[in-house]
Amino acid sequence: MCGRLNVIEEPLTSWVSEALGISFETVTNNDLRPTQSIDTIAHVEGSNIQLGTTWGIKPNWSKKVILNAQGETAAEKKTFKQAFANQRCLVPYSGWYEWKAEGGNKKQKYSFTHTDSIPFLMGGIWFDNELGTELVTLTTEPNKKCADIHTRMPVIIHPGEVDRWLQGEPEDVQVLIDPIDDKLIRLKAT
Repeated sequence: MCGRLNVIEEPLTSWVSEALGISFETVTNNDLRPTQSIDTIAHVEGSNIQLGTTWGIKPNWSKKVILNAQGETAAEKKTFKQAFANQRCLVPYSGWYEWKAEGGNKKQKYSFTHTDSIPFLMGGIWFDNELGTELVTLTTEPNKKCADIHTRMPVIIHPGEVDRWLQGEPEDVQVLIDPIDDKLIRLKAT
């Protein structure tokens, strides 16, 4: 789930800066992929700041890069528990892509955007290590519209819940992991 994002500099930077009250800058990447750089928002030393990250972690025990974690269980899993408790972040993005098998080898690409043409804020967790700051995005059960295409969808945080997500106790943010309303998703075959 959610292995490709769409990041469009404007209106993303203006919207995030105004909605979150910080100076946020990013560059357009219509096909942002795992292992690439991605700008996030984190709460560090009492302030919300922009944090540059690389999408994905590769623990010693894993043979491949881990991009996503199930939001419902991240607080309990050894790999994610500490970061979920202390290093939650938000990933501002314009939309995401999924592919659906259409028979045989053919797959149809779908884009998911906000029906009000505003950015999304995806929940994530960040890790500092010798390679720099790395990101794992969080997923949840899909709403009905998304379930037609994929078995998971991003954990999308409402702008009014930013402080709760970034600063709240792990048990207090679990309710934010539910899928957003179908009406807020625009789905389009591309």
